[in-house]
Amino acid sequence: MSHTLILEVGIAVGLVALVGLISNKLRFSVIPFFILIGMVLGQHAPQVGNIDLTFTESKPFIDFMGRLGVLFLLFYLGLEFSVGRLIKSGKSILSGGTFYVILNFCSGLLIGWLMGLPFKETMVLCGIMTSSSTAIVAKVLTDLKRTANPETEVIMGMIMFDDLFIAMHISFLSGLILTGSSSFWTVAGTSLLALGFILAFLILGRKLVPAIDRILQEKSSEIFILVIFALLFIVAGFSETIHVAEAIGALMAGLVLADSQYIKRIEQMVYPFKDFFGAMFFFSFGLSIDPLSLGGSVLWAAVAAGVTILCNVASGFFATRFSGLKKKTAFDIGFTLSARGEFSIIMANIGKAGKLLPVIQSFVVVYVLILSIVAPLLTKESRNIWSALFGKDKSTQKPVKTLSDLTRGQPQDNPPT
Repeated sequence: MSHTLILEVGIAVGLVALVGLISNKLRFSVIPFFILIGMVLGQHAPQVGNIDLTFTESKPFIDFMGRLGVLFLLFYLGLEFSVGRLIKSGKSILSGGTFYVILNFCSGLLIGWLMGLPFKETMVLCGIMTSSSTAIVAKVLTDLKRTANPETEVIMGMIMFDDLFIAMHISFLSGLILTGSSSFWTVAGTSLLALGFILAFLILGRKLVPAIDRILQEKSSEIFILVIFALLFIVAGFSETIHVAEAIGALMAGLVLADSQYIKRIEQMVYPFKDFFGAMFFFSFGLSIDPLSLGGSVLWAAVAAGVTILCNVASGFFATRFSGLKKKTAFDIGFTLSARGEFSIIMANIGKAGKLLPVIQSFVVVYVLILSIVAPLLTKESRNIWSALFGKDKSTQKPVKTLSDLTRGQPQDNPPT
């Protein structure tokens, strides 16, 4: 182990913090900045004294921190979307969410066919193009102060449906790719095992929540955090042993603990870990990408990004019709959901672990960079874009009052006798 390991990790974290500050100043999503700094340093960075800015020695440790980032991101997502909340939001989930998933999944099939990809690569591509970034969506809605808007409930319902679909798709990809088997029955058996694990864990796990709460009654913050982390890592690790992606295990653990009476304390405890290790996840992904290898995928990724935006706007129009919202909110919904980020990268990493064609890695880098930058910008200007295309909503325009309108109804000085 290199004697500069700690220093290299410290420099890596410092650089990630620096680009995070820059992105906040520019009011952009931090995700593309974390990926870009990793790409800049990952393959062709110089060596300064004893410090290797390619992070060759420290990369395994940084990759492990990125792996923890996936677990904390999915665990926190599960804490946010409890099973009870999923059931209550059934209407918006089943309507807009189903149309959203079908349209985006089919667009992945189309792009995969046009690129001439094999079946496994096409399935990964479908997942990449279907998975919206919950992290970016939540940040955009907060930054634009739209969390209380009526369309936000529809957006979150569609995202929850998408997350559930992605959880199942990741399980399917694990059976298809990570088991190393090409047999239909082996893949089907692994996928059914994953489904059974998810259902059984949700049913049995919710019954264990009261027992877990009794353990969490301890006032010691040390015991509290140890219990939560033990549950997270044991469930994620066990799921990996049965060929279910560890990220799904983390998501299931979060969904179960979301019904705990200590949910607020759990969220407050996990939040900084989610932010720190999540940032290192995107940075470590950038380190693995050679910028010089992206040329062949730029055109396809740009086409796919355009198709994604069109499909999501179409999903927005469908959602507004079903939920009774104004048509102009279709752009708000569609542009917001177009952001891509953590889940697309997770599925690309599954493809990498299964030694699929490297074009998937190159594609997802450009695709995520485009949509993680463009989608928030389009969301910010969605109202102006609607007005430019369809004109301003007449119902929201106040009529201009004339002088006669202002004097009408006032008493006259000399009323007639």
